[in-house]
Amino acid sequence: MGAAKKSSGEKPQGRNRVLVVDDEAAVLYTYRMILEREGYDVVAASTSKEAKEAIAAQEFDLILCDYSLEQQHTGFEVIAAARERRPNVPSIMLTGYATLETADEARENGIGVLYKPIDITEFLSTTSALLEEQK
Repeated sequence: MGAAKKSSGEKPQGRNRVLVVDDEAAVLYTYRMILEREGYDVVAASTSKEAKEAIAAQEFDLILCDYSLEQQHTGFEVIAAARERRPNVPSIMLTGYATLETADEARENGIGVLYKPIDITEFLSTTSALLEEQK
C-alpha cells in the first residue's frame, strides 16, 4: 500500500484519531472506509515501520492493529511504540489466527482482541466503547 495515509498533524476538532495497521491492502482499505464513514480521523499503515513513523509524527486516540504483520513483525510492537508516546492509549489487536497464548498476552496488557473475519457491529461498538472509556 506504500506510505501511510497521513492526516495533518493537527486533529480535527471533536474527531478521534485512529491508527489502523494491516498488511492486507483490501482489509486496511475496508477498515479505513468504515471508520471514516463513522466520523473518525483515520491514518492507515500497511507495515510496522509505517505505523511507527505515524506514531512518531502524531498522537492517536486508538490503535487498531493486525497481529501478524510483515517479516515476523507483530501488532504488539506497534502498540508498544504507541504506548511509549501515550502509555494508556486504547488498543485492539485484530487477528485471524491468534493462539490462546497470544490472546491472553493481549488481554493481560490491556489490549482488546477481535477475531477476523471482523463483525462490523462488534468492531464499531468495541471501538466506540474504548474511546468512551478514555473521556
